Amino acid sequence: MERLFGLPPEKARWLMVFAGLVIEFCLGAIYSYSVIAVPLKRFFETPPPEGLGLKVSATEMQLPFIVFLLVFALVMPLTGRFIEKYGPRKVSVIGAIFVGLGWFLASLATSPIMLIFLYGVIGGIGVGIAYNCPITVSARWFPDRRGLAVGLTVLGFGISAAIVSPFADFLAARLGVSTMFKIFGIMFFLLIIAFSMFLRFPQSDWKPTQSKGAANIELERSKMVKTLSFYALWACYSIGTLAGLMAIGVAKPVGLEVAENAGISESEISSLLTILAIPFAFCNGFGRPFFGWITDRLAPMKTAILSFILICLASALIYTNPESIIVYAIAFAILWLNLGGWLAIAPAATASFFGIKNYARNYGLVFTAYGAGAVAGNLLAGQARDIFGAYIAVFPYVIVIAVIGIIIALMGLKPPKSE
Repeated sequence: MERLFGLPPEKARWLMVFAGLVIEFCLGAIYSYSVIAVPLKRFFETPPPEGLGLKVSATEMQLPFIVFLLVFALVMPLTGRFIEKYGPRKVSVIGAIFVGLGWFLASLATSPIMLIFLYGVIGGIGVGIAYNCPITVSARWFPDRRGLAVGLTVLGFGISAAIVSPFADFLAARLGVSTMFKIFGIMFFLLIIAFSMFLRFPQSDWKPTQSKGAANIELERSKMVKTLSFYALWACYSIGTLAGLMAIGVAKPVGLEVAENAGISESEISSLLTILAIPFAFCNGFGRPFFGWITDRLAPMKTAILSFILICLASALIYTNPESIIVYAIAFAILWLNLGGWLAIAPAATASFFGIKNYARNYGLVFTAYGAGAVAGNLLAGQARDIFGAYIAVFPYVIVIAVIGIIIALMGLKPPKSE
C-alpha cells in the first residue's frame, strides 16, 4: 500500500488514532454536564433579571443529559451503512455541523424543556453521526491490536471532561452560561472538521506485517441478532454504562450531598468537586485503553466480570460511607474507570465475536445498549433523589444490577459458534 501522510501505513495508522482521539475529545464534552448543570440550574432558578426565576427539579435537570445520550445512542446505529458507503471523513463532517449547532443553540435555552431539544436532540444527533467514524477507522487499521487502538481512540471521549469541566466552570463564572455554550459550539465544530480530514479506511487487502489474521467469523447484522452472544453483550454493555453514566451525570450533586452529610457547605466544597472532575475524567479516559489492553489478552467475559465486581465494590463503598469525601472520590473514580472500560470492551468484543467486515453496522446496533444504560441509570438516580431525598439511595440497586451482569456474562458473553 502507498505511503500515507508521507509515512509507511503501519506508522501512519497511529496518526489516524490521534485524529480520532481529538474528534472523540470534542464529542465527549457531554460528560462535563454534571459540572455545567450546577450554574445552569442556578441561572434557571435565580429571579430576573439575573436569571429566569423557574422552579426546576433534579429529574428535570437530568433530562437534557439523558436525551442527549439517548439520541446519540439511537442515531449511531443508523450511520453504519453511510460510513461504509461514503467514508468516515464525510460522515464526520456532517456530525461536526450538528455538534457545533447543538452547543451553540443551547445558549438560547430558557428552560430545561427547551434545552432538551436544542442541546439534547441536536447535539445528540451530531455525536451519534460522528462517534463511530474514528472507532471504525481504528478497528480496521488495527486487526493486530484492536482493543488497544480502539481504547486509545475513545480515550479522547473519556478525558474530555477533565479539560472541558474546569474550562466550562471558568467561562460560566466570568462570561455566563450562554456565552460558554457559544464558545464550545464554535470550538468543537472547527476541531472536528480539521481532524476529520485524516480519517480513511485501509485497502480491503491490507494487513500489518505482524497481523494475527482475520476474524474466524463474519456475521451480517441480520445474523448477529440471532445469536445469544449479541444479547449477552448488549445486556452487559447496558449494565456497565448504566452505572458509569449515572455516576457521570450526578457526580457533583452526590459530592454536595456527601459534603452536607459531613457538615461542609457548598461554598467550601464546590471548587474541590469541580477539580475532582479532572481525575475522574482521566480514570474514564484511561479506562478505555487499559480495559482494551486487557480484552486483547483475556476473553471479553473475564474482563466484563472484573468490571462488574469493581462496580459492586464502588457502590458499596459510597453507600456505606455517605459522609466521607475521600471514599466518594475513590468510589466515583472506580465508576468512571469502568464506564471507560466498557467503551473499549464492547467495540473490541463486537469485532472479535462478529467480525470486521460489517463492523460499523454491527457495533452501531450494539451501541444502543449505551442509550438504554444512560436512560435507566439517570432516571434511577433522579427518582432516588426525588423519592428518598438523596442520590446515594440509588447505589444498592446498582449493586443488584451489577450482580445480574456477572450472571449474564458467565452464561452468554462468548463468541457464537461458526456456522
